[in-house]
Amino acid sequence: MFTIALIGPDGTGKSTIGRTLEGSLPLPTKYIYMGINLEASNFLLPTTLLWYKIKRASGRDMDMGGPPDLKQVKPLPINPVKRVAKELKSALWIANLIAEEWFRQILAFYYQFRGHVVVFDRHFFFDYYMHHIANNNPERSIGSRIHGSMLKYFFPKPNLVIFLDALPEVLFARKGEGTLESLERRRQEYLQLRDMVKYSAIVDASQSEDEVTKQVCDLIIDFNIWKKMSRRRTLNTG
Repeated sequence: MFTIALIGPDGTGKSTIGRTLEGSLPLPTKYIYMGINLEASNFLLPTTLLWYKIKRASGRDMDMGGPPDLKQVKPLPINPVKRVAKELKSALWIANLIAEEWFRQILAFYYQFRGHVVVFDRHFFFDYYMHHIANNNPERSIGSRIHGSMLKYFFPKPNLVIFLDALPEVLFARKGEGTLESLERRRQEYLQLRDMVKYSAIVDASQSEDEVTKQVCDLIIDFNIWKKMSRRRTLNTG
């Protein structure tokens, strides 16, 4: 079967709609969260789960908001010792992140092999594109460079990307997180990233949850029909 990624700024209803599709699509469907919010993740590597439990038990902030705003990223320390320490910490975190990303992608391969449509809630390629792939800042850590190259050249992209779009005023009213400026900036980033995949669509996420779910469901069914017809044409002309 194939994969679909639901992308868009926070507040567009990606998780709610993705979980609803798992039980409402007239096709075998599996939902997989493909972001770094561990509390939202339905699959985790044992190492990530252990880190999560240790950090939660210590009372430290979990930092689950995804890649930071590029305007708020601190430069690497000038002090060589502190710089190496920060690079090492970043490398360890990136190594576990890459392992986590491939763990979930392998699960997606498994469910596709079993005949499921896999619905991704978010996607690492799109979440990290501006921060780890397109970012040319010379102060970037080595870990972020390695991660960006992996996502750009090796990590599979979804077959269909559905962008859930809404004005920043609507998103802020729903979740009250970030600012109107940051929400609009993130929204524009996602709109530009639609060109990174062959098949994509936009759904107005300011509509009711039922209407958004219906439109997303229709897009997936139409895509499935189109793929079947394309496969038959290929077989007939082969």
